[in-house]
Amino acid sequence: MATAPHDVRTIEADSLPGRFARGWHCLGLAREFTDGKPHTVHAFGQKLVVWASADGTLNVLDAYCRHMGGDLSRGTVEGDDVACPFHNWRWGGDGRCRGIPYARRVPLRARTAAYPTLQQDGLLFVWNDPEGNPPPESVTIPRIEGATSDRWTDWSWYSIRIDGANCREIVDNVVDMAHFFYVHYSFPTYFENIFEGHTATQIMKGVAREDVRRPQAEGSGAPKVLGQTSVASYHGPSFMIDELTYHYDDGDVRSVLINCHYPVSEDSFVLQYGILMEKAPHLGGAAEEVAEKMGEFIKIGFEQDVEIWKHKARIDNPLLCEEDGPVYQLRRWYEQFYVDAAEVRPEMTDRFEFEIDTTKPNAAWRTEIEQNIARQDAAAQDGSA
Repeated sequence: MATAPHDVRTIEADSLPGRFARGWHCLGLAREFTDGKPHTVHAFGQKLVVWASADGTLNVLDAYCRHMGGDLSRGTVEGDDVACPFHNWRWGGDGRCRGIPYARRVPLRARTAAYPTLQQDGLLFVWNDPEGNPPPESVTIPRIEGATSDRWTDWSWYSIRIDGANCREIVDNVVDMAHFFYVHYSFPTYFENIFEGHTATQIMKGVAREDVRRPQAEGSGAPKVLGQTSVASYHGPSFMIDELTYHYDDGDVRSVLINCHYPVSEDSFVLQYGILMEKAPHLGGAAEEVAEKMGEFIKIGFEQDVEIWKHKARIDNPLLCEEDGPVYQLRRWYEQFYVDAAEVRPEMTDRFEFEIDTTKPNAAWRTEIEQNIARQDAAAQDGSA
């Protein structure tokens, strides 16, 4: 018997937003832009040019010269300025034309679009605001513990461009406890969300899964993972700092995981993530190696997300159960970055807290793990027979 049309839940999806989020966006490691050359970055639906002035200050402009449309990112750096490869017009980081070698004077209206920048903890941030306003003093990116300390490792940094998906997909993960089990092979035992102002936080605790075979479970001598504790906060629409502690049988390892992105177009974005790790005494001289291996493991997890995003439907009316978390509340928080500042409503920024009852999912997941282990043991016995 066919299902009656009125009994079917219809997926609803409005058109993609016609603007890009207001806020600080990380373009990556600052050192990648300090080689004395102009760099091309595709972001916010346009091409940008990034270069370092003589004193190391990083600048971001619209890449197209207002003279005759030359691509500044294909030009050269001359002192503090970027020079257009077409007619050698020189542009400063404030967007003003600083000189035209063959002209008596610079036209009064020789201005181009300049983006406010922030260099902090070895990272480059650029401020985007469709209204053209500067960043408010209250909207900041917190300093990252360990980023400037020799007691922590250097950045392990990764980047991937994702086409065919809007960046809201990655932000949804803030509240999505269940996907950590099914996609990332984690076992969350505690999960809470707190939204307030321009910050959205996820607090998660978990234990290791015995059915996920890692090298340390195969007699490698590596320490055994017991679980992890994570306090991850988006500061604005696109930059998450995750204070992530792994609990091993020989001691804890503290790390900071950065999960950030910037939009390329309405349906594509660049996902970036980085790892810092504290050089715990029990790691000896292996901290850098452990951080690198952790980064590679996290890379696998992000690639699993990407595979989901590439094939899923955009859905504005997700059908939820009690254990799915506050998806609609998160999206209401996220909406504040896509409207004019004067249109931000209290329900977008008022404090909201929600803790998921993990009793039912933990019982179901424990049963699933036991079944997986039984199948693995049976397969091993068949293979040795």
